[in-house]
Amino acid sequence: MQSPKDILKTHWGHDRFKGSQERVIDALLQQKDVLALLPTGGGKSICFQIPALAQKGICIVVSPLIALIQNQVDQLKQIGIKAVALTGGIPFDEVIDLLDNCCFGNFKFLYISPERLMQEMVRERIQQMNVNLIAIDEAHCISQWGHDFRPAYLQCAQLRELRPGVPIVALTATATDRVAKDIIEQLEMVRPLVVKDSFERKNIAFSIVWADDKPFRLKQCCDQADQSAIVYVRTRRLTEELSQYLNASGYSCTFFHGGIAKAEKKKRLQLWLKNQVKIMVATNAFGMGIDKPDVELVVHYQIPDCIENYFQEAGRAGRDGNSARAVLITNKTDEGQVKNQFLSILPDIGYLKDTYHKLNSYFQVAYGEGNDETFQINFNAFCETYKLNRALTFNSLRILDQQSVIALSESFEKKVMVRFVVGKQSIFDYLEKNPDMAPLIQVLLRTYGGLFDFDTKINTLLIAKKSAIPETAIGNLLKKLQKDGLIEYQAQDSDLSLTFLVPREDDLTINRFAKEIREWHQVKIANVNSMLAYINNKDICRTKQLMAYFGEKNTKACGICDVCIEKTSEDGFANPLLPAQIIKFLTYKSCDSRTLIGALNYDEHLVLKAIRELLEEGSIAINSKNEYEIK
Repeated sequence: MQSPKDILKTHWGHDRFKGSQERVIDALLQQKDVLALLPTGGGKSICFQIPALAQKGICIVVSPLIALIQNQVDQLKQIGIKAVALTGGIPFDEVIDLLDNCCFGNFKFLYISPERLMQEMVRERIQQMNVNLIAIDEAHCISQWGHDFRPAYLQCAQLRELRPGVPIVALTATATDRVAKDIIEQLEMVRPLVVKDSFERKNIAFSIVWADDKPFRLKQCCDQADQSAIVYVRTRRLTEELSQYLNASGYSCTFFHGGIAKAEKKKRLQLWLKNQVKIMVATNAFGMGIDKPDVELVVHYQIPDCIENYFQEAGRAGRDGNSARAVLITNKTDEGQVKNQFLSILPDIGYLKDTYHKLNSYFQVAYGEGNDETFQINFNAFCETYKLNRALTFNSLRILDQQSVIALSESFEKKVMVRFVVGKQSIFDYLEKNPDMAPLIQVLLRTYGGLFDFDTKINTLLIAKKSAIPETAIGNLLKKLQKDGLIEYQAQDSDLSLTFLVPREDDLTINRFAKEIREWHQVKIANVNSMLAYINNKDICRTKQLMAYFGEKNTKACGICDVCIEKTSEDGFANPLLPAQIIKFLTYKSCDSRTLIGALNYDEHLVLKAIRELLEEGSIAINSKNEYEIK
């Protein structure tokens, strides 16, 4: 058997391990369970790949994202190690062949999604494999107290039953003490070694930028980055809007979200990885498992729902160890929006019970019956029948699904997308010849902005109500508009398949997990409040705040975040020439603060502080155009 260090040198070219990698590897080779809490960029994959290579047999790796799985499998293949990725969309016969290869083909790694563990065929084949190690990547997903809880991850515990005695390693870069304890419990770990390296990223300058003009501040951030950048937003549409804005402003930029075709995603990713495009505007899943060490800037354009997500995404900057920045651009309007988006849509127990009762009434399920019965349901029609809030009802169904009261098909999330591909004059010309299409087209244009610029999700039931056209006819009319060359139209069956998994017992059904749901909601509320507290805390170093959240109490002030820089200036270390330079600049022309910040080679906080001092001492004033001028 090769030693771990020999394997590290042979396959990865490194002479030594970093952090606690060696401790984790040694424990796994001694057949101990391990929970490894390592920072982003801390080399988590090495921790299970080397002990798997040091022994006979195959390592099963559970991972949450296809991109993450494919990236690691490709990397292993490049260094001559046999690995299989069992992701979705693979034909049944091919799945069987891949599993046979794992049983008899001397493969070293089987990467699977947690959903695959629900398949009986997969479980049976795992029992036949010579498994030497089980690795649960992004292990926080198994905890309902974690920031990215995935119910399918609870299936990971089955691996302990299928292969008793095989050591398990759970790995994550973002876990509070409560989440860490839950991971150990859910995976039924036996006296595990818990290894935690500091999550501190000393090379990243964290900062909060308050700005009413967020697009301008985004451009400022991008101006200051010489290398790659990521801009995170919460919606697909905003990825496209900001990408258009930055490209129009002269930046090299593209966008990335889940609605883009697979081939186009790969193309855009490669352009960014090869530095042919500098800035990637993306939704938050982007970056998971992507090894790009030279990201100099990560911008959050909107407030994330929790510190865990924020820290994980910001941590994609500076993985090469060089200086990097993580900037969150926000304003007071954003604070209200984040509470509305993440907290107002959490259904309480009363709403959950009401939704469940209405589901049973909708399908006429009698008390004590319904177990294993499957129905087709149109979500829009269901909400309209009972005048239900769509967002609250959506989350109610998700909770019922998570708690195994019902099972929903994936088609629940499929959307109807529309985009006009002709100008307004062409639409007028079309309506002269096709006046019967006017009600639909007019309602579309009045209801949704951006139809000429972006693929826009539409609610066919809402359109039907506003246009007085039956919803069943809307699809055919949209197909006609597509055929006539006016729109691009993507539609999939919006009905979902719903299976009742337990007999109907009304309130008793919900009462079994009501306490758990209340606690889960409190965690969600606490997560948002912690994020807002971090943003608004201008007294404590950003890094110290983040580390304290993850249980690290003795971190020193970083000296490079916005809070530390502001404190430095307050302690008298600001350049004494700055006020004079501002006055000199204003002798030539009056201007606003953002022009001064852009023109002077100083941190924004220092410029604003100097402006305040000059105003207080009466050296400058604000004119009717809201510009600063010499008094």
